[in-house]
Amino acid sequence: MAPARTSSVASAGTAPGLGLRERKKLRTRRAIRQAAYRLFAERGYDATPVDRIAEEAEVSPSTVFRYFPTKEDIVLTDEYDPLVEEELRGRPSDEPPVRAVREALCSVLERVAEEDRDLAEVHRRVRLIRDVPAVRARWEEHNAATRRLLTTVLSERTGRPADDLELRVVASAALAALAEALFVWAENGMRGSPSEQVGRALDVLERGLTL
Repeated sequence: MAPARTSSVASAGTAPGLGLRERKKLRTRRAIRQAAYRLFAERGYDATPVDRIAEEAEVSPSTVFRYFPTKEDIVLTDEYDPLVEEELRGRPSDEPPVRAVREALCSVLERVAEEDRDLAEVHRRVRLIRDVPAVRARWEEHNAATRRLLTTVLSERTGRPADDLELRVVASAALAALAEALFVWAENGMRGSPSEQVGRALDVLERGLTL
């Protein structure tokens, strides 16, 4: 999950709560991302320059960079962090931190899975993170922002300071479990639900890393 540029995972055609300008931005962002994924599949990630992505999406290179600061961000930028924050804040106040994070992440993935297009996009993203070193490196930077988000919300829920070691360990471990679960899901050809895999991974943390 990466820093968001909008608060919805909905496609441009299914976002009635957004204004015309925001819907246009969503359409442009999706067009750039879909063009990039087509080219990555045909030519490979490293052999696909941003200029070619812009041409395929029928926009200018400057437009691509306006929406995505780097080529890696075309893969990584999504709209999920605000949803995770929303779900985590909505969990019962007495729920243990690991359980609250587990339920929040699984709920967001279930919402994403409601649209096959978004689920297929998650699959493509996961495989690129796994296989392309440049994407993996940039992903670590994005993950740092998500870790800060989780730690901040958990701090508010527990009353612990935001730099509390245990909270930071919970947030970091949860994101590592999320990543491994999605890698397994992608490697197994998208069999089953990603939320089920993530739930299983977070269960390992919740029971204390015992097998």
